[in-house]
Amino acid sequence: MADSRVSTADFIKHFGTLADRALTEPVTITKNGRDRLVVLSVEEYQRLKSRDRQVYRTGDLPADLAAAIATAEPAPTAFAFDHETNDKNR
Repeated sequence: MADSRVSTADFIKHFGTLADRALTEPVTITKNGRDRLVVLSVEEYQRLKSRDRQVYRTGDLPADLAAAIATAEPAPTAFAFDHETNDKNR
């Protein structure tokens, strides 16, 4: 779904309509032709926020995550790039 793009002035003039549109699709507000803000629904904002990642310092990594990392195996498709790390290709 492509987002709507409007100038700041148009957003102010048509706030009600554009606020309603933002419930179903992002509305990008531009200033001097450049993207400045994006208005979106609370549900979409919460969905995006829930995808935030937790960052740990190595020493603070919970034991269950450390174990999962230690036993992780690369996907079979990852081996397709092995030739890029070959010293002969540098």
